[in-house]
Amino acid sequence: MARFKRNIPLHLMMLPGVILVLVYAYGPMFGLVMAFQNFSPSKGFLHSDWVGLDNFRYILSIPTISEVIRNTLVISILKIVLGIVMPVVVTLMLNELRLRRLKRGIQTIIYFPHFLSWIILAGIFIDILSPSEGVVNKLIAAFGFKPVYFLGDQTWFPVSMILTDTWKEFGYGTIVYLAALSGINPTLYEAAQMDGAGRWKQMWNITLPGLMPMIMLMSVLALGNILNAGTNGFEQIFNLYSSQVYKTGDILDTLVFRVGMQNAQFSVATAIGLFKAVISFIFITTGYFVANKALGYKIL
Repeated sequence: MARFKRNIPLHLMMLPGVILVLVYAYGPMFGLVMAFQNFSPSKGFLHSDWVGLDNFRYILSIPTISEVIRNTLVISILKIVLGIVMPVVVTLMLNELRLRRLKRGIQTIIYFPHFLSWIILAGIFIDILSPSEGVVNKLIAAFGFKPVYFLGDQTWFPVSMILTDTWKEFGYGTIVYLAALSGINPTLYEAAQMDGAGRWKQMWNITLPGLMPMIMLMSVLALGNILNAGTNGFEQIFNLYSSQVYKTGDILDTLVFRVGMQNAQFSVATAIGLFKAVISFIFITTGYFVANKALGYKIL
C-alpha cells in the first residue's frame, strides 16, 4: 500500500495517455459490430439489421479481391525486406566513419524525409517522376532510353511505391540500429583486434550479431502492418495511384476507402478492416513466436 501511494504521481502522469488510448484505440472497437450488420446510420448500432457473416461472403465474391490481397502482400513484404536491409547496410557504413561531424550530418539528411507527410512527398514525386517533365525521365532520355510512366504503368507503380517508401523511412531505421550499436560491449572489438580480426570480421562476428535482437524486434513490429502495405501504406498509395494502376497498385486500405467512404457500404468496409486486424494479429504473434524460438528474443 505504501508503495502504491508513493507511485500515485507516476500513475497520474500516465492517466492522460491511458485515457487517449481508451478513447481512440479501444472505444472505436465497439463499431466492429457493423461487420455483422447491414448498418444504417439512421438506425444506429442497436437497431440495424443483423446479417451474420454475409458481409464476409460478399468480400470473397468481389472479383478483384484476390488481386488486392496479392498487391497488399507483395508491396508489404518487399517494403519490410528493404526496410530492414537498407538501414542495416547504411548503419554498418556509418559505423565505420570516424569523422563525427560528417556522421551526424549524414544522419540528419537521411532522417529528414521521415518527418515529411505523404501529402507533401506525393506532390514532389509526381513532379520528379513525370514522364514528360520529370528529372528522372530526363536522365533516362539522356541515356537514349524511352521515358517511363512510373505512376501510371502497372509494372512500375508497385516498384515506385516500394522504393519511395524505403527512401523515406530508412533513415529512421538507421537511427534505431545506431542506437542498438551503443549497447555492444567495446571490449569485444578490442579482444577481436588482439586476435587479429580485421574490420570485416569484426562487423560479421560482433556488429551484426549485436544488431540481431533489434532486427528481430523491427521485423516483428513490421509484421503487424503487413496488410497495411507498410506503416503509411494507405497515405502513400492513395496520394499517388490512379484507376490505371488498380490491377497492381490497389491494396486493402484503398479498397476499404472506396467501398466505405465513396460507396457508403460501411458494413462491408468494417468487415474488411476486421479481417485485416485478425490476420495482422496472427502474423505478429507468429513472428514473435519464431523470434523467441529461433533466437531466444523476448520483449520482457
